[in-house]
Order: sequence, then C-alpha cells, then structure tokens
Amino acid sequence: MKNTRVEDCIEIVLPKIEDPRGNLSVIEKNIVPFAIKRVYFLYDVPSGAERGGHAHKQQKSALFALSGSFEVTLDDGEKKKTVHLNRPDIGVLLPQGIWREIKKFSSGSVCLVVTSDEFSEEDYIRDFEKFKLSKK
Repeated sequence: MKNTRVEDCIEIVLPKIEDPRGNLSVIEKNIVPFAIKRVYFLYDVPSGAERGGHAHKQQKSALFALSGSFEVTLDDGEKKKTVHLNRPDIGVLLPQGIWREIKKFSSGSVCLVVTSDEFSEEDYIRDFEKFKLSKK
C-alpha cells in the first residue's frame, strides 16, 4: 500500500456495442484486473454532498458514471489527481492505498463501484492523517 501512487489510478474503457436501439457496455472477465466480489452504486446524492473520504488497505475498486457526472479526487499522500467521470463506458481503477473523495455530482447521477473484496470495516482508513502516516 505504501507504494501506490495516483499515477497507478488508470482509466478503464469498457467495450461499447453500438446499436440504433441503444448502446451496451459490459464488465466481465479481463475488463478489470481483479475478481469482482462486491458491486454497489451511489445515487440520489444531494446537491453539494460528497462521498468517499476514505482509503482501503487491501481492496481495489473501479468507479463508473452510469448516469450524469461527478469528480473523483485521488490522493496518494503526496500528490492529488482529479478525474471527471461523465460516460458510462469509461471509468477509473483505484488500487489499494489511494484516498478518494467523490463530489460535484450532477442531478440524477449514478456512480457504480465494483470492488475486489466484500465489505470489511477493518480495511477502511477513514482518517486522512492516519492515511498519510500509513503511506510513510
């Protein structure tokens, strides 16, 4: 975890099957570099609210804007990077050890998150100062 950097947070492009009846994208086998153990989504986020505000010790995740848009600010304890997600077929991969804050949700936005592990409170770092210490 100590060596993960914001540069390790890479864009994921999902296959897009275009059709006059509507497009289709899929997340399966080799699309994300981990076995998916958990899927959840954020929606009905009030104007001005922020989500995230944590890092994971082991869990990896990928975020996608299924609808609308939002910003993901990534922090490795030394550098920050902000990613604007606004297409359902393009997401961002987050390795373990990256602090994330999700904000500036547009009206009606939906953030899909797929993760490498099931929920475990012990895997979360929810205090930014403790996070920075864990990176040293």
